[in-house]
Amino acid sequence: MQFLERFFKLKENGTDVRTELIAGLTTFLTMAYIIFVNPSILGDAGMPKGAVFVATCVAAAVGTLIMAVYANYPIALAPGMGLNAYFAYAVVKGMGVPWEVALGAVFISGCLFIFVSLVGIRSMIVNGIPPTIRIAITSGIGLFLGFIALKSAGIVVSSPATFVQMGDLHKMPAILAIVGFLMIVVLDRLRVKGAILIGILTVTVLSFVLDGNQFTGVVSMPPSVLPTLFKLDIMGALSMGVVNVVLVFFLVELFDATGTMMGVAGRAGLLKNGKMERLNKALLADSTAIVIGTALGTSSTTAYVESAAGVQAGGRTGLTALAVGVLFLACLFIAPLAGAVPAYATAPALFYVAGLMLRELVHLDWEDTTESVPAVITVLMIPFTYSIANGIAFGFISYAALKLFSGRAKQVPVVVWIIAAVFLFKFIHLGGG
Repeated sequence: MQFLERFFKLKENGTDVRTELIAGLTTFLTMAYIIFVNPSILGDAGMPKGAVFVATCVAAAVGTLIMAVYANYPIALAPGMGLNAYFAYAVVKGMGVPWEVALGAVFISGCLFIFVSLVGIRSMIVNGIPPTIRIAITSGIGLFLGFIALKSAGIVVSSPATFVQMGDLHKMPAILAIVGFLMIVVLDRLRVKGAILIGILTVTVLSFVLDGNQFTGVVSMPPSVLPTLFKLDIMGALSMGVVNVVLVFFLVELFDATGTMMGVAGRAGLLKNGKMERLNKALLADSTAIVIGTALGTSSTTAYVESAAGVQAGGRTGLTALAVGVLFLACLFIAPLAGAVPAYATAPALFYVAGLMLRELVHLDWEDTTESVPAVITVLMIPFTYSIANGIAFGFISYAALKLFSGRAKQVPVVVWIIAAVFLFKFIHLGGG
């Protein structure tokens, strides 16, 4: 215990071992779905699902453990949702690129990441983000979490006419999610330790009794990872000239990961003067995780927005991430047990955290529309395009444009002009996505 205290600087960060471990378990439960969803999506691209399952668990564990030990942040990493869909449906199925070559493209983007992180370009970009956009990123991620939570609970469903509509509130997932949400809010208000975790576990137990959730056991041997291990085709990616694919992966990974990190760190109170002190270490952790993930056989590994649930449960250091990493490794052998937690059991936790993250909007300068409007655009575009990167892109472009056309171009940092121009080029030349 003393070693953990000294290594992770627990007292300095106002936390303790028990709190950090509970926070780690909370984060893990909110993102454990990826070990089942990722193989399903990449399986549609022709990749062996069993091998992808192993690659997902190991890549998440290794990336998160690097974040824990090297950067000491309570941020978990895993193959990213959205990035895996782009990999499978846009690149492999849409463009006809073999999955081995697509992995090669992700590998190249990861290497570029490591390079720009090592030379400090990436942290320069992130630290050059105006306070307005930083606030908007945190709040936009909150709204995004809220949308994901409502979708997972079945409270919001798709509609051909209006895109989204109210789900059936008579169904047990929606009812249990509402019960879990009320429980979490009340317990947290009463300052009960582990309120979020208690809510998740309570809904999970109720799901067995009231919703027919099936318990299929605890332990199983993991499948072989050999069908995807080191199968990436780097030369194929270079020879096919998939520069556009590499660029898209690079931009989305850059702003998804950094946006998530800043949002989670801001929620945890770990920003000093609006900046992350160990940002470069955190960036190197997720850059390295991308490269490791492609070698194992999965699409881009990135920082997870669900880390905010663990932060709300009290996580403040890398010990939270360490717990998440260990649990991902354990999932190699306890997949049936991990699969017993339904999505609607974690939805209340995400929805509660979403509400807390939105309060950052109070810090905006609402009187200056060249500041507030780009922030609102960022906040709205993140959930409505289902992409943190797209929301940030619209934020940067609108921020630069409004400052320019209102005669206040000198207030815009050079890095913002560059980023806005790159995103504008992407939208004009490559389209959305």
